[in-house]
Amino acid sequence: MNAESEKDNRRIARFSLGLPVSVESRAVEGDGWNEITRLNDVSAFGAGFNLKHSVKCGRLVQMTIPMPRQMRCYDFTEPQYRVWGLVRSCVNKEKSAADKQHAVGVAFIGKTPPKSYLDDPAKLFEISHCADGSMWSLVERPTESEKDLPPEDRRRRSRFAIPTNIIVEKIDADGNIAASEPTVTENLSLSGAAVFSTLDVEIGEFVRVVSNQYDVSIISVVRAKRYSQDGIPRLHVEFVDRFFPLEGIE
Repeated sequence: MNAESEKDNRRIARFSLGLPVSVESRAVEGDGWNEITRLNDVSAFGAGFNLKHSVKCGRLVQMTIPMPRQMRCYDFTEPQYRVWGLVRSCVNKEKSAADKQHAVGVAFIGKTPPKSYLDDPAKLFEISHCADGSMWSLVERPTESEKDLPPEDRRRRSRFAIPTNIIVEKIDADGNIAASEPTVTENLSLSGAAVFSTLDVEIGEFVRVVSNQYDVSIISVVRAKRYSQDGIPRLHVEFVDRFFPLEGIE
């Protein structure tokens, strides 16, 4: 085997290196986050690590790693390797309320993100092919035109600005109610809602949305937290185990 082949094999192989890594997400404007963790494994193609945050597959994140220079594709003289990656997997490994863990796998895509990401950080992508022998090329995840969607899917994506009385319940690791709060929705769709809430919950945590009026209880995941000019905090939640019965309020 020649020296070049040995070099390629080192770059492709996965190494169990517990290097520190800073992971930054900007998917939701005004609600980006940064988390420091350690690598589980890494190669020139990608890496695996655990996060407290849940990240949707297809999202882009930026990582800063003190990567060995022989495994880099650029910035060989820089102390830190800043590389963008596509989230390929995110598996919930939570053991307790105090130990929220998601096993995340990313594919490295290069020094800069696609221009379309800069225009819309919430955009999702898929791998197209491997470019330059190490970095992955991307294409935008296909989306359907709203007018081409069946009525059920159009309604699922539609948000209705209707204040609906609900109860938001924070769920601990055992499925018990840790805290609850009666509140109202700011807007509502089949698959999620924005709700006024002062509950102490983090992005990626699970809550239960209960509506006595519509006789429904829905397990949900917190996708974003924000404050508007009125100073009232909002939670953006995605319904997990069922849709909200919009037929009763449309």
